[in-house]
Amino acid sequence: MTAARVAADAPPLGALGWGASAPAEIAVDLPLLAPAGGRIDAWPARAALRRGRLGDLHWCADGQRLFGRLDVDEAGLGLEQATWRAYRALFAALQEAGYPALQRVWNFVPRINDDEAGLERYRQFNIGRQRAFLEAGHAAFEGAPAACALGARGGPLSIRFLAGRQPALALENPRQVPAWRYSERFGPRSPTFSRAVLAADGTGQVDLLVSGTASIVGEASCHPGDVSAQLAETLANLRAVVDAARARSTARFALEQLDCTVYLRDPADLEPVRAGLVAALGASSRAAANAVYVQADICRRELLLEIEAHARAEGELCG
Repeated sequence: MTAARVAADAPPLGALGWGASAPAEIAVDLPLLAPAGGRIDAWPARAALRRGRLGDLHWCADGQRLFGRLDVDEAGLGLEQATWRAYRALFAALQEAGYPALQRVWNFVPRINDDEAGLERYRQFNIGRQRAFLEAGHAAFEGAPAACALGARGGPLSIRFLAGRQPALALENPRQVPAWRYSERFGPRSPTFSRAVLAADGTGQVDLLVSGTASIVGEASCHPGDVSAQLAETLANLRAVVDAARARSTARFALEQLDCTVYLRDPADLEPVRAGLVAALGASSRAAANAVYVQADICRRELLLEIEAHARAEGELCG
């Protein structure tokens, strides 16, 4: 969403701000590549807001959903321990506030691809995250929330999250092995997320929340060094997830109508990726016209881009 779509008299439940003009409390500390002027990805409130705080964790709820934010300094802890503590605080806040169903998480991990103490930092993050899920009794495997993990060059471990009163319906992609079933060659603990979730709140609308999606088939990265081929594979994966969402709800989602955030490892890839998105989906499609492009490291070194997305449509869940 653009900032103009957030009414001044209707503060959002929560938001992710892209670009230097974003207010400090919602800004994501990653370089915005396009569009110029910045964007705010806002989650509208559906009722009066209630706010709370648990230590450094801040949350806001509207009776149906809760949006939270937490920044953790890992100094003296290490990333694995910092991640475990962050997610432990997250689950404590959900329990206290009465929103037990974690639906979507955005993780911004400093130096995600660096090696420390013989293990890549993303793999350290996965160990701490899964441990916290298991200790809290939350679904760490089948039924896990949608999520992404992107690499920042510095700063704290930053986590933003969306939760509800009732569990969301987790979706997988038939083209990919579920992330929580990855083999041990991707680390001692598997990533804790589903490819997407569907969330309904009784208003006749369904939210589709799509995890960070990249050029992976089965569990293998595809097309190393070729950003255009990786984009094509990523779009095929997104289309498969949208098809899975259509099969599990009456909402008529379409790839062309998603709100997309495109993360690029190399800013030089902006123009070929933007042109490729237009060629694949059409210049007038919502997905191409409203896409936000951000520089970030991807969770695997060989991956050049990742796309996350969301959409809302009339309908209800099936089965």
